Amino acid sequence: MTSYRNFGVVGGGAWGTALAQLLAADGDPVLLWAREADVVAAINADHRNPVFLPDAALSPSLTATEDLAAMGDLDALLVVVPVPFLRAVLAQLPAGGAPLIFCSKGMEAGSFAFPIDMARDLCPGRPHAVLSGPTFAHEVAAGLPTAITLAADDADVAAALARALARPHFRPYVSTDVVGAEIGGAIKNILAIACGIVDGAGLGLNARAALISRGFAEMTRFGLSRGAQAETLAGLAGLGDLVLTCTSSNSRNFALGQGLGRGAAATELMADRRTVAEGAFSAPVVAAAARAEGIDMPITDAVARLVAGETRVADAVQALLSRPLRPEGR
Repeated sequence: MTSYRNFGVVGGGAWGTALAQLLAADGDPVLLWAREADVVAAINADHRNPVFLPDAALSPSLTATEDLAAMGDLDALLVVVPVPFLRAVLAQLPAGGAPLIFCSKGMEAGSFAFPIDMARDLCPGRPHAVLSGPTFAHEVAAGLPTAITLAADDADVAAALARALARPHFRPYVSTDVVGAEIGGAIKNILAIACGIVDGAGLGLNARAALISRGFAEMTRFGLSRGAQAETLAGLAGLGDLVLTCTSSNSRNFALGQGLGRGAAATELMADRRTVAEGAFSAPVVAAAARAEGIDMPITDAVARLVAGETRVADAVQALLSRPLRPEGR
């Protein structure tokens, strides 16, 4: 029976740091790679990540490095690099057979590739998995109860990784639907921006509930067209994550949408930010993929145009409300 004991985390943002702390909290050694020298120095000297997760006290058994080659001798790697930068990082990973567990969410512009698609291209021969579900980084780092989906093509790999990652307060549910887990994670971020817009523009709770419901219909259409399982999209990695990020300003995507709803420009809201609202990158990519495949995703398309500054909130809302009436299941 395969077991994984020595974990590394590739990516020192809030989510990467939280996952590293989850694994190191019991005193197990965990190595975290970060691009930012100040983050590496603060983790090693002060056991803090003041840039991305300032309120979390980190275990002394968690150490950080700027040297990607140092990740070569570990049993498994959690990869938490934003999708626009992921291909470049994967190309520099040291060779090896350790599983890669992808924790970032989104599609690559141009190729329409998900993280696992990139890994199959750049890191063949390794087991690949996806970790996705309703999680706020600060809650995971604090040890609050969390349930999440761990999906891998190989059910045995998924089960072994789930056993290794599980903690009393952190419960992975195993799946073999990698496609569904990745699509749910990517699209929920887009819909969180849309719900933030509704909140920022003062459009009310009725509108937000309707948007979550109709947004989930978009997620389902897109997912089923690409071979995802309906059960996955209705589970933790889809609907569960959608509910979390669409109802709290703790979500970076929701907070970005709030700013847009209040009239700020996306370029202004995202300027000088070291944290990433993944939905801002995913929206135009998913919208383009949906158009290319003939999938109706009006909310996703509206968010893409708002992020690009191509329309105003009032005009986007009016366009959605004036669409032809249709049966709810479509």
